[in-house]
Amino acid sequence: MKEFQGKIALVTGTTGIGRAVALHLARQGASVAVLGIDVAANAALQDLGVAEALALVVLHADVSVPDEVHVAMSTAIARFGGLDIIVNSAAVHPYGTAETTSFEAFMRCMAVNVGSIHLTAEFGVPEMRKRGGGVIVNLSSVQGHACQSGVSAYVASKGAIHALTRAMALDFAADRIRVVSISPGSVRTPILELAARTFEGPEADIESVFQRFGAAHPLGRIGEPEEVAALAAFLASDKAGFITGSDHRIDGGLTAGIGVR
Repeated sequence: MKEFQGKIALVTGTTGIGRAVALHLARQGASVAVLGIDVAANAALQDLGVAEALALVVLHADVSVPDEVHVAMSTAIARFGGLDIIVNSAAVHPYGTAETTSFEAFMRCMAVNVGSIHLTAEFGVPEMRKRGGGVIVNLSSVQGHACQSGVSAYVASKGAIHALTRAMALDFAADRIRVVSISPGSVRTPILELAARTFEGPEADIESVFQRFGAAHPLGRIGEPEEVAALAAFLASDKAGFITGSDHRIDGGLTAGIGVR
């Protein structure tokens, strides 16, 4: 039997890590609802799910808007019959300092990256409780531990995810709901491509830039979304049944040292 047969999962984000997580869980037997705002990415993921005959449905939703999250989650729960796993992967990544980032951009970043975790828990925890427990996996970043310059809003959101994960783990432990976070280093995602174009210009050779980014990691490369998805799946599985309240770095050794190789 496939590892997640009979499980029902909700994933936010239809590109990058969210896409990889959704496909991994669905290919391992889970019924998966995926929430995303990118129309083209939503359609591409849904088409792949259909082509592979997966129990996967993609729902359009801005994960920072309570009503949209509520409607989408209610639709997913009605379709699949409950909820066992939430993986919060949706994110935005503005660039700038506290001086140059507009307050509106800062608040949008917090609403998407952190507020969406609150919303999926607000609507999802009662459903998990009905099924005797569940798992929530929150995607953070190594930038929540040690950051570069010029990303104040993003790192504030990622540090907040670490704190919120700990709080949720304590709050829901009695309900047999485990809550963990994952902190990736550089991973091949649209956000990393945005970083490449931000620092190197719109005409940059993305693969060359990725190679340079990868060289900063002791393992000498960037990560792949599927590697993060495999970690998320492990943490969501019964194999990780005694793990909660913790952050798990998957960063090629990036934060193991002091930045000197």
